[in-house]
Amino acid sequence: MAKTATFGVRHLGTSFGVGYALTGSVTIAGAITFVEPAVNTVLHYFFDRAWERRRTRPAPAG
Repeated sequence: MAKTATFGVRHLGTSFGVGYALTGSVTIAGAITFVEPAVNTVLHYFFDRAWERRRTRPAPAG
């Protein structure tokens, strides 16, 4: 769990740093830091659903 928490904190720091470097705005960098993981979580949900459908479909005949 410590490794996961450390990765999460590092990810947020990286996200903020990149956002700030690109925009020069603490406000925009902060928004990116919290919006990006939320969007990524939603996209990951749909990715998992598609991956599971692909995994469970029957093999082609032949």
